[in-house]
Amino acid sequence: MKKKIIKYSLYTLSTCFIIANVVSCKSNEAADDVRTPYVVPDSLMKTLVIDTVKTSNITNEIKFNGVVDFNTDKVINVFPLVSGNVTGITVMPGDYVKPGQTLGVVKSSEVANYNSNLISAEANVRLTAKQLEQQKDLFKSGLASQVDITSAEVNYQQAVAAKIAAEKILSINGNNSNGEFLIKSPIEGFVVQKNVNNGMAIRTDNNAGLFTISDLKDVWVQANVYEENIGKVHEGDEADVTTISYPDKIFKGKVDKLMNVLDPTSKVMKMRVVLNNPGYILKPQMFTTVTIYNSEDTKAIAISSKDLVFDNSQYYVIIIKGKNDVQIRPVTLISINGKTAYIKSGVNPGETVVGSNAILIYGSLNS
Repeated sequence: MKKKIIKYSLYTLSTCFIIANVVSCKSNEAADDVRTPYVVPDSLMKTLVIDTVKTSNITNEIKFNGVVDFNTDKVINVFPLVSGNVTGITVMPGDYVKPGQTLGVVKSSEVANYNSNLISAEANVRLTAKQLEQQKDLFKSGLASQVDITSAEVNYQQAVAAKIAAEKILSINGNNSNGEFLIKSPIEGFVVQKNVNNGMAIRTDNNAGLFTISDLKDVWVQANVYEENIGKVHEGDEADVTTISYPDKIFKGKVDKLMNVLDPTSKVMKMRVVLNNPGYILKPQMFTTVTIYNSEDTKAIAISSKDLVFDNSQYYVIIIKGKNDVQIRPVTLISINGKTAYIKSGVNPGETVVGSNAILIYGSLNS
Protein backbone atom coordinates (compact mmCIF):
# COMPACT_ATOMS: atom_id res chain seq x y z
CA MET A 1 0.00 0.00 0.00
CA LYS A 2 2.85 2.36 0.89
CA LYS A 3 4.56 1.61 -2.49
CA LYS A 4 1.42 2.53 -4.38
CA ILE A 5 1.17 5.88 -2.53
CA ILE A 6 4.82 6.73 -3.30
CA LYS A 7 4.39 5.75 -6.96
CA TYR A 8 1.27 7.91 -7.24
CA SER A 9 3.03 10.88 -5.61
CA LEU A 10 5.96 10.64 -8.07
CA TYR A 11 3.52 10.56 -10.96
CA THR A 12 1.74 13.68 -9.64
CA LEU A 13 5.02 15.54 -9.15
CA SER A 14 6.15 14.71 -12.72
CA THR A 15 2.86 15.94 -14.12
CA CYS A 16 3.09 19.22 -12.20
CA PHE A 17 6.68 19.72 -13.36
CA ILE A 18 5.70 19.27 -17.01
CA ILE A 19 2.73 21.65 -16.62
CA ALA A 20 5.00 24.20 -14.93
CA ASN A 21 7.52 23.99 -17.79
CA VAL A 22 4.79 24.47 -20.40
CA VAL A 23 3.40 27.51 -18.53
CA SER A 24 6.92 28.92 -18.13
CA CYS A 25 7.65 28.54 -21.88
CA LYS A 26 4.43 30.27 -22.82
CA SER A 27 5.25 33.09 -20.42
CA ASN A 28 8.68 33.48 -22.02
CA GLU A 29 7.16 33.50 -25.51
CA ALA A 30 4.71 36.21 -24.44
CA ALA A 31 7.59 38.21 -22.99
CA ASP A 32 9.49 37.85 -26.25
CA ASP A 33 6.49 39.25 -28.16
CA VAL A 34 6.58 42.51 -26.19
CA ARG A 35 8.24 45.13 -28.48
CA THR A 36 11.09 47.25 -27.18
CA PRO A 37 10.45 50.97 -27.87
CA TYR A 38 12.75 52.43 -30.57
CA VAL A 39 15.41 54.82 -29.31
CA VAL A 40 17.36 57.04 -31.70
CA PRO A 41 21.07 56.20 -31.26
CA ASP A 42 23.13 59.04 -29.78
CA SER A 43 25.48 59.04 -32.78
CA LEU A 44 22.53 59.55 -35.14
CA MET A 45 20.83 62.06 -32.84
CA LYS A 46 23.88 64.34 -32.95
CA THR A 47 23.71 64.65 -36.76
CA LEU A 48 19.94 64.61 -37.13
CA VAL A 49 18.27 67.60 -38.80
CA ILE A 50 15.00 68.47 -37.13
CA ASP A 51 12.49 70.75 -38.90
CA THR A 52 9.60 72.64 -37.35
CA VAL A 53 6.24 72.51 -39.10
CA LYS A 54 5.21 76.01 -40.21
CA THR A 55 2.44 77.83 -42.04
CA SER A 56 3.19 79.80 -45.22
CA ASN A 57 1.65 80.99 -48.47
CA ILE A 58 1.37 78.31 -51.13
CA THR A 59 3.98 78.83 -53.83
CA ASN A 60 3.53 77.10 -57.16
CA GLU A 61 6.57 75.94 -59.10
CA ILE A 62 6.12 76.43 -62.86
CA LYS A 63 8.72 75.19 -65.33
CA PHE A 64 9.36 76.52 -68.85
CA ASN A 65 11.67 75.45 -71.64
CA GLY A 66 14.08 78.08 -72.87
CA VAL A 67 17.34 78.77 -74.67
CA VAL A 68 20.32 81.03 -73.93
CA ASP A 69 20.56 84.01 -76.28
CA PHE A 70 22.73 87.07 -76.76
CA ASN A 71 21.93 90.28 -74.96
CA THR A 72 21.08 92.16 -78.16
CA ASP A 73 21.70 95.48 -76.41
CA LYS A 74 25.37 94.43 -76.27
CA VAL A 75 25.76 92.92 -79.74
CA ILE A 76 27.65 94.80 -82.48
CA ASN A 77 27.57 93.94 -86.18
CA VAL A 78 30.72 95.07 -88.00
CA PHE A 79 29.84 96.23 -91.53
CA PRO A 80 32.29 97.13 -94.32
CA LEU A 81 32.86 100.87 -94.74
CA VAL A 82 34.77 100.44 -98.01
CA SER A 83 34.86 98.02 -100.92
CA GLY A 84 37.92 95.89 -101.64
CA ASN A 85 39.63 92.56 -101.07
CA VAL A 86 39.93 91.10 -97.57
CA THR A 87 43.20 89.76 -96.16
CA GLY A 88 44.72 89.12 -92.74
CA ILE A 89 41.66 87.52 -91.09
CA THR A 90 42.96 85.68 -88.02
CA VAL A 91 39.94 85.51 -85.67
CA MET A 92 37.34 82.76 -85.59
CA PRO A 93 33.90 82.39 -83.94
CA GLY A 94 34.38 82.04 -80.19
CA ASP A 95 37.56 84.14 -80.08
CA TYR A 96 37.79 86.86 -77.44
CA VAL A 97 38.67 90.32 -78.83
CA LYS A 98 39.49 93.68 -77.27
CA PRO A 99 38.34 97.16 -78.34
CA GLY A 100 40.43 98.38 -81.27
CA GLN A 101 41.85 94.94 -82.07
CA THR A 102 42.42 94.41 -85.80
CA LEU A 103 40.21 91.64 -87.17
CA GLY A 104 41.31 91.89 -90.81
CA VAL A 105 42.54 94.18 -93.58
CA VAL A 106 40.72 95.42 -96.70
CA LYS A 107 42.92 96.46 -99.62
CA SER A 108 40.77 99.18 -101.10
CA SER A 109 41.05 101.57 -104.02
CA GLU A 110 38.58 103.79 -102.19
CA VAL A 111 40.99 104.31 -99.30
CA ALA A 112 43.79 105.00 -101.82
CA ASN A 113 41.57 107.64 -103.40
CA TYR A 114 40.84 109.18 -100.01
CA ASN A 115 44.58 109.52 -99.39
CA SER A 116 45.09 110.98 -102.89
CA ASN A 117 42.29 113.48 -102.28
CA LEU A 118 43.96 114.61 -99.07
CA ILE A 119 47.31 115.13 -100.82
CA SER A 120 45.57 117.16 -103.56
CA ALA A 121 43.69 119.21 -100.97
CA GLU A 122 46.90 119.99 -99.07
CA ALA A 123 48.57 121.08 -102.34
CA ASN A 124 45.60 123.29 -103.18
CA VAL A 125 45.80 124.93 -99.74
CA ARG A 126 49.45 125.82 -100.35
CA LEU A 127 48.64 127.13 -103.85
CA THR A 128 45.73 129.32 -102.77
CA ALA A 129 47.75 130.62 -99.84
CA LYS A 130 50.48 131.78 -102.26
CA GLN A 131 47.90 133.33 -104.57
CA LEU A 132 46.38 135.25 -101.66
CA GLU A 133 49.82 136.62 -100.68
CA GLN A 134 50.46 137.68 -104.29
CA GLN A 135 47.15 139.50 -104.50
CA LYS A 136 47.91 141.34 -101.31
CA ASP A 137 51.33 142.43 -102.67
CA LEU A 138 49.75 143.55 -105.95
CA PHE A 139 47.09 145.47 -104.03
CA LYS A 140 49.83 147.37 -102.17
CA SER A 141 51.40 148.25 -105.52
CA GLY A 142 48.05 149.35 -106.94
CA LEU A 143 48.01 146.53 -109.46
CA ALA A 144 45.15 144.58 -107.85
CA SER A 145 41.80 145.59 -106.52
CA GLN A 146 40.02 144.70 -103.27
CA VAL A 147 37.81 142.35 -105.28
CA ASP A 148 40.90 140.39 -106.35
CA ILE A 149 41.97 140.02 -102.72
CA THR A 150 38.49 138.91 -101.67
CA SER A 151 38.36 136.34 -104.46
CA ALA A 152 41.78 134.97 -103.42
CA GLU A 153 40.67 134.75 -99.78
CA VAL A 154 37.54 132.79 -100.79
CA ASN A 155 39.63 130.36 -102.85
CA TYR A 156 41.97 129.84 -99.90
CA GLN A 157 39.11 129.22 -97.43
CA GLN A 158 37.51 126.73 -99.82
CA ALA A 159 40.83 124.93 -100.18
CA VAL A 160 41.20 124.74 -96.38
CA ALA A 161 37.63 123.38 -96.04
CA ALA A 162 38.32 120.74 -98.70
CA LYS A 163 41.51 119.71 -96.87
CA ILE A 164 39.62 119.36 -93.55
CA ALA A 165 36.94 117.26 -95.25
CA ALA A 166 39.57 115.01 -96.85
CA GLU A 167 41.31 114.55 -93.48
CA LYS A 168 38.04 113.56 -91.78
CA ILE A 169 37.11 111.11 -94.53
CA LEU A 170 40.51 109.46 -94.31
CA SER A 171 40.30 109.45 -90.51
CA ILE A 172 36.91 107.71 -90.57
CA ASN A 173 38.44 105.07 -92.82
CA GLY A 174 41.46 104.41 -90.64
CA ASN A 175 43.95 107.14 -91.62
CA ASN A 176 45.89 104.59 -93.64
CA SER A 177 48.11 106.00 -96.39
CA ASN A 178 48.76 102.61 -98.03
CA GLY A 179 45.28 102.10 -99.44
CA GLU A 180 44.32 99.68 -96.67
CA PHE A 181 41.31 99.72 -94.35
CA LEU A 182 41.79 97.99 -90.99
CA ILE A 183 38.69 96.15 -89.71
CA LYS A 184 38.73 96.73 -85.93
CA SER A 185 36.59 95.50 -83.06
CA PRO A 186 34.51 98.36 -81.60
CA ILE A 187 33.88 96.58 -78.26
CA GLU A 188 35.27 93.95 -75.93
CA GLY A 189 33.62 90.57 -76.35
CA PHE A 190 33.46 87.36 -78.33
CA VAL A 191 33.23 86.84 -82.08
CA VAL A 192 29.92 85.01 -82.34
CA GLN A 193 29.54 85.18 -86.10
CA LYS A 194 31.99 85.49 -89.01
CA ASN A 195 30.81 86.09 -92.59
CA VAL A 196 34.09 86.86 -94.34
CA ASN A 197 37.20 84.95 -95.42
CA ASN A 198 40.61 85.89 -96.72
CA GLY A 199 40.56 86.74 -100.42
CA MET A 200 36.87 87.63 -100.41
CA ALA A 201 35.78 90.76 -102.29
CA ILE A 202 33.37 92.90 -100.27
CA ARG A 203 31.15 95.86 -101.08
CA THR A 204 29.61 98.53 -98.90
CA ASP A 205 26.08 97.63 -100.06
CA ASN A 206 26.42 94.12 -98.55
CA ASN A 207 23.61 93.69 -96.00
CA ALA A 208 25.45 90.98 -94.06
CA GLY A 209 27.95 92.16 -91.47
CA LEU A 210 31.53 90.95 -91.62
CA PHE A 211 31.58 90.00 -87.94
CA THR A 212 29.13 89.89 -85.02
CA ILE A 213 30.67 90.61 -81.62
CA SER A 214 28.82 90.14 -78.34
CA ASP A 215 29.64 91.01 -74.77
CA LEU A 216 28.62 87.82 -72.92
CA LYS A 217 29.02 89.21 -69.39
CA ASP A 218 25.26 88.88 -69.15
CA VAL A 219 22.93 86.88 -71.37
CA TRP A 220 19.24 86.50 -72.06
CA VAL A 221 17.22 83.33 -71.65
CA GLN A 222 14.23 83.26 -73.98
CA ALA A 223 11.54 80.93 -72.60
CA ASN A 224 8.20 79.78 -74.00
CA VAL A 225 5.06 80.52 -71.94
CA TYR A 226 1.96 78.60 -72.96
CA GLU A 227 -1.48 80.16 -72.72
CA GLU A 228 -2.52 78.40 -69.51
CA ASN A 229 0.47 79.90 -67.66
CA ILE A 230 0.38 83.45 -69.00
CA GLY A 231 -1.49 84.74 -65.94
CA LYS A 232 0.98 83.07 -63.58
CA VAL A 233 4.13 84.94 -64.62
CA HIS A 234 4.94 88.61 -64.12
CA GLU A 235 7.78 90.96 -64.87
CA GLY A 236 10.13 91.02 -61.89
CA ASP A 237 9.40 87.42 -60.80
CA GLU A 238 12.46 85.59 -59.53
CA ALA A 239 13.59 82.75 -61.78
CA ASP A 240 15.90 79.76 -61.35
CA VAL A 241 17.59 78.58 -64.53
CA THR A 242 19.26 75.19 -65.00
CA THR A 243 21.07 73.75 -68.01
CA ILE A 244 21.97 70.31 -69.30
CA SER A 245 25.66 71.25 -69.20
CA TYR A 246 25.56 72.23 -65.51
CA PRO A 247 22.72 70.15 -63.98
CA ASP A 248 23.78 70.84 -60.37
CA LYS A 249 24.18 74.60 -60.81
CA ILE A 250 21.25 77.02 -60.45
CA PHE A 251 21.53 80.43 -62.12
CA LYS A 252 19.51 83.14 -60.39
CA GLY A 253 17.72 85.77 -62.47
CA LYS A 254 14.54 87.77 -62.88
CA VAL A 255 11.85 88.00 -65.52
CA ASP A 256 12.91 91.11 -67.40
CA LYS A 257 10.34 91.20 -70.18
CA LEU A 258 7.07 89.56 -71.22
CA MET A 259 6.49 90.03 -74.95
CA ASN A 260 2.66 90.14 -74.60
CA VAL A 261 2.29 88.72 -78.11
CA LEU A 262 1.67 85.08 -79.00
CA ASP A 263 3.62 83.48 -81.80
CA PRO A 264 1.04 82.72 -84.51
CA THR A 265 2.59 79.31 -85.25
CA SER A 266 3.57 77.90 -81.85
CA LYS A 267 0.93 79.82 -79.83
CA VAL A 268 3.42 80.68 -77.09
CA MET A 269 4.42 83.97 -75.51
CA LYS A 270 8.12 84.73 -75.15
CA MET A 271 9.50 85.49 -71.69
CA ARG A 272 12.96 86.98 -71.21
CA VAL A 273 15.14 86.32 -68.16
CA VAL A 274 18.40 88.26 -67.69
CA LEU A 275 21.31 86.34 -66.14
CA ASN A 276 24.80 87.32 -65.09
CA ASN A 277 27.34 85.10 -66.84
CA PRO A 278 30.46 84.81 -64.65
CA GLY A 279 33.27 83.01 -66.41
CA TYR A 280 31.22 83.06 -69.65
CA ILE A 281 30.00 79.53 -68.87
CA LEU A 282 26.57 80.12 -70.43
CA LYS A 283 26.83 79.80 -74.19
CA PRO A 284 24.28 81.08 -76.73
CA GLN A 285 21.86 78.37 -77.91
CA MET A 286 22.21 76.26 -74.73
CA PHE A 287 18.91 74.64 -73.74
CA THR A 288 17.58 75.64 -70.32
CA THR A 289 14.78 74.98 -67.86
CA VAL A 290 13.35 78.13 -66.28
CA THR A 291 11.52 77.74 -62.96
CA ILE A 292 9.20 80.51 -61.74
CA TYR A 293 7.84 80.49 -58.19
CA ASN A 294 4.34 81.95 -58.16
CA SER A 295 3.02 82.78 -54.68
CA GLU A 296 -0.70 82.60 -53.87
CA ASP A 297 -2.65 84.32 -51.08
CA THR A 298 -3.76 80.92 -49.69
CA LYS A 299 -1.89 79.71 -46.59
CA ALA A 300 -1.15 76.09 -45.78
CA ILE A 301 0.95 73.93 -43.47
CA ALA A 302 4.43 73.65 -44.99
CA ILE A 303 7.44 71.40 -44.44
CA SER A 304 10.57 70.66 -46.43
CA SER A 305 10.01 68.09 -49.16
CA LYS A 306 13.08 66.28 -47.75
CA ASP A 307 11.04 65.47 -44.62
CA LEU A 308 8.71 63.15 -46.55
CA VAL A 309 8.94 59.36 -46.79
CA PHE A 310 6.95 57.66 -49.56
CA ASP A 311 5.92 54.06 -49.05
CA ASN A 312 3.03 51.94 -50.34
CA SER A 313 1.41 54.88 -52.20
CA GLN A 314 1.35 56.97 -49.03
CA TYR A 315 3.46 59.86 -47.72
CA TYR A 316 4.71 59.79 -44.13
CA VAL A 317 6.71 61.99 -41.78
CA ILE A 318 8.63 61.04 -38.66
CA ILE A 319 7.39 63.04 -35.67
CA ILE A 320 10.12 63.45 -33.05
CA LYS A 321 9.87 64.86 -29.54
CA GLY A 322 13.04 63.29 -28.19
CA LYS A 323 15.28 60.35 -28.88
CA ASN A 324 12.88 58.12 -26.93
CA ASP A 325 9.73 59.54 -28.52
CA VAL A 326 9.50 59.10 -32.31
CA GLN A 327 6.54 57.98 -34.35
CA ILE A 328 5.43 57.54 -37.94
CA ARG A 329 2.61 59.85 -39.05
CA PRO A 330 0.78 59.56 -42.42
CA VAL A 331 0.12 62.91 -44.14
CA THR A 332 -2.08 64.11 -46.99
CA LEU A 333 -0.47 66.53 -49.45
CA ILE A 334 -1.80 69.56 -51.27
CA SER A 335 1.24 69.90 -53.54
CA ILE A 336 5.03 69.74 -53.71
CA ASN A 337 6.85 72.60 -55.40
CA GLY A 338 10.26 70.94 -55.35
CA LYS A 339 11.58 72.60 -52.19
CA THR A 340 8.46 72.73 -50.05
CA ALA A 341 5.63 70.30 -49.42
CA TYR A 342 2.22 71.74 -48.52
CA ILE A 343 0.23 69.53 -46.14
CA LYS A 344 -3.54 69.15 -46.04
CA SER A 345 -3.67 66.98 -42.92
CA GLY A 346 -1.51 64.83 -40.66
CA VAL A 347 0.69 67.38 -38.88
CA ASN A 348 0.15 70.63 -37.03
CA PRO A 349 2.18 73.87 -36.93
CA GLY A 350 4.84 73.76 -34.22
CA GLU A 351 5.41 70.01 -34.33
CA THR A 352 8.92 68.81 -35.08
CA VAL A 353 9.76 66.31 -37.80
CA VAL A 354 12.92 64.49 -38.84
CA GLY A 355 14.59 66.33 -41.74
CA SER A 356 17.48 63.95 -42.44
CA ASN A 357 17.84 60.16 -42.45
CA ALA A 358 14.05 59.93 -42.19
CA ILE A 359 13.98 56.80 -44.34
CA LEU A 360 16.50 55.13 -41.98
CA ILE A 361 14.38 55.84 -38.90
CA TYR A 362 11.22 54.87 -40.80
CA GLY A 363 12.74 51.46 -41.58
CA SER A 364 13.81 50.93 -37.97
CA LEU A 365 10.32 51.77 -36.67
CA ASN A 366 8.76 49.35 -39.13
CA SER A 367 11.16 46.47 -38.47
